[in-house]
Amino acid sequence: MCGRRILPVIGQPQPERADAARNRRKIIEVAARMIDEQGADDISLDEVARVAGVGVGTVYRRFGDRAGLVLALIDEQERRFQEAFLAGPPPLGPGAPARERVTAFLDALVDRVVAQQGLFAQLEKCGKAMRYSGPYRVYHIHLATLLDEACPEADQAFLADALLAPVNARLIAFQHDERGMTIEQIKTGLAGLATVVTRGYGVTAGDER
Repeated sequence: MCGRRILPVIGQPQPERADAARNRRKIIEVAARMIDEQGADDISLDEVARVAGVGVGTVYRRFGDRAGLVLALIDEQERRFQEAFLAGPPPLGPGAPARERVTAFLDALVDRVVAQQGLFAQLEKCGKAMRYSGPYRVYHIHLATLLDEACPEADQAFLADALLAPVNARLIAFQHDERGMTIEQIKTGLAGLATVVTRGYGVTAGDER
């Protein structure tokens, strides 16, 4: 059963004892290797514990459930991604116009999801409590903040959800595998959608053709 887990705030890692940290690294390394070899769909905490040579209770106490383990597996790359859009160079990071940053963020988010597609697909299977918490919550806050600057008259919370909706692991896999779309085509489509959304709210009645 999937539970709710929230990624730690950037720059505020949770303190760990040395032995606990070693066990955590060992479990994550084993789980990552197993996923590389057999995919994420069949990963079992009991099997991870066996291969890692630690007690099953250790794994469950540390991660809670499979969703907790999946979040731990995406944590390192997720932190780097968050640092890039919060404090990295523009247009993904601060310093570019908000509309450009919206497009750059969606472009980078596609790469982020594709890089760990199996793990993101697992999160999406864990129900709405997991699907819309953790990384999604951070993405939504960031995108809504950019939209508040780009089109302040709009409902930023709704538009952030609308722009994030197409950027999910299962839809991207379907578009790529079944429809034959390249990742670049998917990114281009999202860029067009972002342009329509952000510029549409900037058109006044006198500007309409």
